Parts: sequence; structure tokens; C-alpha cells
Amino acid sequence: MFGYSMVQMVRTHAHKLERPLREQILNLYQPFKWTPCFLHRFFEGSIKKIKKFSVIIEFENDCYDIGCKEVNKIMSRHINNRLKTHFSVVSCCSAEITPNGLEEMLSGCRHIKKVYINREVRALLDVAVPSAHAKNIFIDNTELTGEGVTIAVIDTGIYPHPDLLGRIREFIDLVNGRTEPYDDNGHGTHCAGDAAGNGFASSFKYVGPAPKADLVGIKVLDKLGSGSLDTVMQGVQWCIDYNANPENADKIDIISMSLGSTATYDDQKDDPMVQIVEAAWDAGIVVVVAAGNEGPNKGTVASPGISDKVITVGALDDRDTGSTSDGINRDPRLDDDVAEFSSRGQRSAGVAKPDILAPGVNIVSLRSPNSYLDKLQKSARVDEDYCMLSGTSMATPICAGVVALMLHRDPNLRPDVVKQKLMAGPDLWTGEEFDKDIYGAGYINAERTIRMI
Repeated sequence: MFGYSMVQMVRTHAHKLERPLREQILNLYQPFKWTPCFLHRFFEGSIKKIKKFSVIIEFENDCYDIGCKEVNKIMSRHINNRLKTHFSVVSCCSAEITPNGLEEMLSGCRHIKKVYINREVRALLDVAVPSAHAKNIFIDNTELTGEGVTIAVIDTGIYPHPDLLGRIREFIDLVNGRTEPYDDNGHGTHCAGDAAGNGFASSFKYVGPAPKADLVGIKVLDKLGSGSLDTVMQGVQWCIDYNANPENADKIDIISMSLGSTATYDDQKDDPMVQIVEAAWDAGIVVVVAAGNEGPNKGTVASPGISDKVITVGALDDRDTGSTSDGINRDPRLDDDVAEFSSRGQRSAGVAKPDILAPGVNIVSLRSPNSYLDKLQKSARVDEDYCMLSGTSMATPICAGVVALMLHRDPNLRPDVVKQKLMAGPDLWTGEEFDKDIYGAGYINAERTIRMI
């Protein structure tokens, strides 16, 4: 086994190959158990030329340009090898590469820090808005509605629903390349409504926290709600580049990401998805992400929610009530509690997550007709224009909508200040101290938070 060249490559360069990629390479030898020995060398040579891996390549600091040039030169010598997308802001690029190309790249390029597998990423309002105290907030005789604030929803797309009329400012399709807004899955449309639906089609019954906020739809997940690390990173990079363009006067203020993948890194800083969302944060965009739906076990927060910078949102079950058990403090034994499915953090692993909880159970929001979810879950339809879904996917845009109200109040708030204020204003549970790995700072209270600004 150890005589095989790809095994030797993995042993030699193990520190530059993330574990899942190492495992995929070694698993290529599984069929050899049933193959005659005299054919092993032939089959190995064929696999090294034909098998392709989709990867993210990270370069050492200040070595991005020269690293890309070296990698591109090496790939030009191998069939089926190519660079795909550049992520200069985090010194990464994506590529398709064969084992032969990977071996030469690791041996010949001095500037590679790590190579990651381009892993799969998946998509993770009636009483919800009142229970978050995010409705009819007046400050200095001005109602806060999110007007003038732009939320980018990085998801499955956005259907041009009547509740969003005139407010989908940009639409980018990184999956199918279409130019007009659409959503063939339905998840992204629901999330857009969770944040900014104005309730027009329901006589203003189902209204999001920020009903006058503008939206940017960025489709990175396909019809089945599935995508890749590479495509999601492109979506975030697009937002960063959009704001950096001086021709774009109206900047993206908030990114809402109700998607993620299993966190597989001992150090969160080794995760390319974490790196790109933190680059957006550092560029002045408030990034709000889902904790994931893998509860109740601890240590289940998804990537990029493991980032210690961005706002990670867990889901709370408000038991279909718009008020709390005593009107002031929430007691999980009496009324609201964390949703069982909401992912938990694990501070012993260095991840103090989630940051906050928002409503995430039985949330009524916008329906995308004839989409995948619409056909799959017909029983979830509410009237003609809405549907009911649950998950931290729903809690995340509700929190993003609350952030839009904060920025309506003070457009100059930096992301760190937004997070600080948001985590200082939630409702708390009575009784013994609650577990922050489950509840974060508490249950979001928009009005109290905004009054502290």
C-alpha cells in the first residue's frame, strides 16, 4: 500500500492537504482489493491522469499572485487541469486538478499553504416578527422599516413575489447564468420574505422585520438546494467587489446566509468559507449566518457559523405566541424555548456559538410557485402566496431584518458595533443560568436593541 505513488504524496504533503481530501485520495485505492496485482500499476497510472478533484487552493501571505502563476503554469502541462475562480481577498483560488497535477503542484509550488476539497454546501411570519419585538418600532417619531438598507440573500435565488415588488435591486445567478430573478428551489424566496416581505399579498398579515429594505438576490445553490464551497465563496466575493466599485453608490449593508456545511476544521481560521465571510465583515458588511439544524447535540454548528466574527443565529420555538410568558423575561419551562433541531456550539472547542436566537419554527413567508420545495411540500402552503417552513434558515433572515432596522436607525454602525448591540439587548430566561452554547446571548429583542443605539 505504502508503495503507491499517491499514498506517498499524501504522506509527504499531509500538512498541506486537509483531511477530507487526503481521505478521498486514499479511497481511490479501494477497488485495488479486487484487482489482480499485475494490473495495479496500469490502473494507478490511469487514475492519476483521469480522476479529477475540485479543490480550493490557499496561498501563503503575500504570495497570491506568484502562487497563481506557478499553479497555472503547472496545470497547463496536464490535461483536465484548470484554474476556475480567483479569491484574491483571502489569497485563494479554486481549481479542478488530477492527482498527477496535484502531485507536481505540491512539489513544485513553494507558496501553497493548504489545499481543501471543494465540499458541498446546502440550504439549511405571522407571530414570528411580533415575538421578536421587531414590528412597529418608532424612534423619534420615525417608524423603522429598513428603508435605505440593502440585504444580500445568498441562497437559491429570489422569486419576484408581490411582497417584494420593486425592491429586488440586483440579481446574480452563479448556477445557471440567468439574468432575471427566479428561484427554482423556493428556499431563498422564503428567506427574502423572512427578512423583508411587506405583506402586500396577505393584507399585511405576514410581514418581515424590514418591509422597506432593498434586496440583492445571489443564487449559489441549485434546484435541490445544493451547491459547492467554490460557488458560495463567489457569491460573497461578488458582494465585496460590488461595494468596492465606486460606481455603485448604494452599497450592500447586510449578507444573509441560510446555508452551510459540516465544520471539519480544528481551527476555524483554516476554513475557506470562514475566511471569505470574515473578509466581507472586515469590508464593512454585516454577515448573518445560520447555526445549522443538527441539534440537540453540541459541537454541531455549521460552517461558516463557526466564525467568531460573524453573527450566528440559532432557532427558537416561540410556541406560536407573540408575547412571552410574563411579558418581560422568557422562561423555557413556561413558554418559548430553543428549537430542538437548532445546532449547538461547544466552547471547549473554541466556538462560543450561537450568538443569538430568533424565531425559526413554523415561519410563514413567501412562496415560489412551482419550485422544488413548493411541489415537494404542498401541505406547507398557506393561502395562495405563502408557505410555512422551519429551521435556522428562517431565524437567520429574521435576524438580518432586525439588523436592517438597526442600520435604518444609524447607517454608520460598523459590523462589530451591530453585533455588540444585538447581543446586549436580547430577552433572557429566568431561573438558573442558561447554557450559552445553546441559547447564545438570548432571544432577539429588536426594540430593546435599537433603543440602546
